[in-house]
Amino acid sequence: MSTLPKSTQVLVVGGGPAGSTAATLLAREGFDVTLVEKAIGPRYHIGESLLPSSLEVFDLLGIREKVDSYGFYRKSGAFFEWGSLKWELDFEQVLKTYSFQVPRAEFDKLLLDHASSQGVKVFEGVEVCKLSFDGERPRSGIWSESIDNCSGELSFDYLIDASGRSGLMATRYLQNRQYHEEFQNLGIWGYWKGADIEKIRPAGSTVSASLNDGSGWFWAIPLPDGTLSVGLVIHKTTYKAKRATAGLEEIYLSAITQCPCVAELLAQAELVSPVKVEQDYSYAADSFCGPGYFLLGDAACFLDPLLSTGVHLATLSATMAAASLASVLRNEVTENQALSYYDRGFRHTYLRLLVIVSSLYDIIRKPEFSAEEAQQLPHTGDINFDPKNAPPNFMPGMEDVSKAEEGLRRQVTEEMSKLLATSSTLLENVESTAMKGEAHAISMDSIFASLWEQLFSWSLPEENGLHIITKPRLGLELAPEKVEGRSSSQFVHS
Repeated sequence: MSTLPKSTQVLVVGGGPAGSTAATLLAREGFDVTLVEKAIGPRYHIGESLLPSSLEVFDLLGIREKVDSYGFYRKSGAFFEWGSLKWELDFEQVLKTYSFQVPRAEFDKLLLDHASSQGVKVFEGVEVCKLSFDGERPRSGIWSESIDNCSGELSFDYLIDASGRSGLMATRYLQNRQYHEEFQNLGIWGYWKGADIEKIRPAGSTVSASLNDGSGWFWAIPLPDGTLSVGLVIHKTTYKAKRATAGLEEIYLSAITQCPCVAELLAQAELVSPVKVEQDYSYAADSFCGPGYFLLGDAACFLDPLLSTGVHLATLSATMAAASLASVLRNEVTENQALSYYDRGFRHTYLRLLVIVSSLYDIIRKPEFSAEEAQQLPHTGDINFDPKNAPPNFMPGMEDVSKAEEGLRRQVTEEMSKLLATSSTLLENVESTAMKGEAHAISMDSIFASLWEQLFSWSLPEENGLHIITKPRLGLELAPEKVEGRSSSQFVHS
């Protein structure tokens, strides 16, 4: 192993998708970047499903050709059997794009090796054990190397914390991680051989299917080696009650019998792995950045397995942090401007996704609204609908949205109220189709297609008069003057 430098412009802690993405982008801009990862890859990680937004990240990283040719399983859509509703979304038909199902050990290693090829100084098997600060600003890290049992100190100008759920800054120093009351879920999963994946439509899709009693749901993700990743997501209180009388595998297998969609896929299949459980509940740090540092991906927040937002948020936050820091290092914006942009923009993205995930959970936990509640819900055709006056119970996830800064809270509430109001038409159509035992296919003119594009496509936020540009360089730029009808907070394409 080569020796770590004594100093670097940017230290990236963590070699997952967030760390590799940020490091690659900064190195491609000509900055001195050192990345340390405590594991030696390939390393196992759950979370194999990518959203279509990944393709634009791959283009930005210059890795698109490597990923396309690697042999990952092509993901052409998503299928939901959700309570009494069934619907499918074909990415290629609706969004003119596709995605991948990936073994994370191989995918993460591909990104990390690419970072090394782009000039990042990558060191695996190295853990940052302790940080030293100048006031609130981290300035150096004490590291230890597992193979040679050596250690040292590395000073830096800026810290990118992509340390995942262990959360170097958030848990050890800032102690600012808050757990969501609504999403105290856990995942129990295993891998199966011989599943009838030909029944999955659209081909290669992620299947999300709720349990009969609405107490949880399963994912089913086909992988290139012929296995099917199958995971159960339930609330921690449900898990604790079941664990008192049953083992982990028994809970998992019993739940499969309560999910006809997944049970049918596994009718002739064999469980070929140990059953694992992940108990890190959903959370978000009170702040995503500060003097001299940025928290990325899971180090900043984790939402939920539903909708496969993990890698999406990791790479999006990495791009935002890299652009913000690049402009600071080139003296194009002040550090305070960049930090404000990043914290507000990343939180804006996160809160929008939180509301959508919350609304989907509400469908299975509360499949029927009372007559009084139904009358309160806004509808697509209501031209007088004003999101500012929407009933409090209209928007799920408000407990966490309400903690945001006032201006951001108002923007998210207005945006998501409009989106959820217009999506009610889709749910009505899906429900009528489900009554006939059919899956509703999302078409090009569907309201849900618009909702998907706005929430899950590669949209970089505009905040506080700044937005991200990717050409001819990556960085922040003053946004064009507002035009009539455009809010001060927008999601735009560069």
